[in-house]
Parts: sequence; structure tokens; C-alpha cells
Amino acid sequence: MIVEYIVLAEEVLVCDADSALWAVVRPLLDAALRLEQNDETYSWHGWRKSQVNAFLQRLPSRCSVIAGMWETGGEAEAAFVYEPLILGVVCEVMNGQVCSIRTFEALTAGGLKPVQQLEPGIDDALEIMRQVKMQVAPVAWALFTDRVTWNEWLLSEGDDASSNGSKEAGIDKGELLAVFAHQGRCVLLGSQAAHHHR
Repeated sequence: MIVEYIVLAEEVLVCDADSALWAVVRPLLDAALRLEQNDETYSWHGWRKSQVNAFLQRLPSRCSVIAGMWETGGEAEAAFVYEPLILGVVCEVMNGQVCSIRTFEALTAGGLKPVQQLEPGIDDALEIMRQVKMQVAPVAWALFTDRVTWNEWLLSEGDDASSNGSKEAGIDKGELLAVFAHQGRCVLLGSQAAHHHR
């Protein structure tokens, strides 16, 4: 039996594609399209279509998934240095497929403060989630982190993986993210995160 994994809906609504935050989102969407178009032997930095599909299928029938990444300075200077938001994206998921993608900038019309003022703290994280729930869909997962942790999580391949898909991927991205959360390197929030940690 051949199983076709469909990560992206046939038609994906892309909101606010002129936002400066799309510079980081666009390559991720390109990677998702490559996963979608290739067979199960293809791997992008340890990501496989079946792994992404399994994650999406476990989500509620209508929900959202959020990712926020900030450029953070060293601990000694963090209190005095502006920490800009680099990635702020919301994916709306319906029946296990991503059906819309928007940046945090799209949420400002509904009441979120300007993205230049969003800070890597719990207050802004909770406000982002509140706005997403009101404007898009209930939040299943929300990941908030810094650039170093994001890159390590996103691009880690395991011992046997390659970015061109020629070898078997050997890394569990969910487990790696859980390790980072346990180390305090990222924050995971949302209805599915609460269920996962019980």
C-alpha cells in the first residue's frame, strides 16, 4: 500500500507576503514544498514528510501552530540590547494540512503591537497566542526561542542524514525540541504542549 503524505493543503493562503518577516519564512516554505514534492526517501536536514505529516495529523481538526525567534545578545548585555524579532509565523492547520500562513505582522491589524516592539518574554508570548486564537484558530503549539537554538533544532540532521536526502535521517526533531525546552533554551506553549507535558 502506498501512502501519500500531504502536508500542505491544495491551496494555501499566504497572508501579508510583503512583510519583512517573510524573508525568513520563504525558505522554510520552499523546504516544505520540496518535502511535499519528493518521496519518503527525501530528507531536508533530518526532516521527512512522514514525520511532519504525523505531527500534523495528531493536531486538533482546526488549530494554529506558532513559531517566534528573536536575535538575543549575551546574558550580560541582554538588559541593554534591543532583541529584534527575526521570525514570527502562524500556520493555520485544518484536518492535518497547513491551509494558511501569516507572519505576526498580519496580527497587528487586530490589536497585536508592532513587531518591532515584541520582546522575547512570556508577556508578549501570551499576547501573541491570544491574538492568534482570536484572529486565526486555537493554538495547539507555540515555540518561542532564540536564533542559535532555532538553527540547531531546524538544521540538526543526526549522524547519518544529509540535506540532499541521499541518506537516512536519524534524528527525532520532537525529542530534540523537548530537550531544548527542558534546558530552558526555548518555550513551548499551547493546548498540545500542555497535554504533552502531563
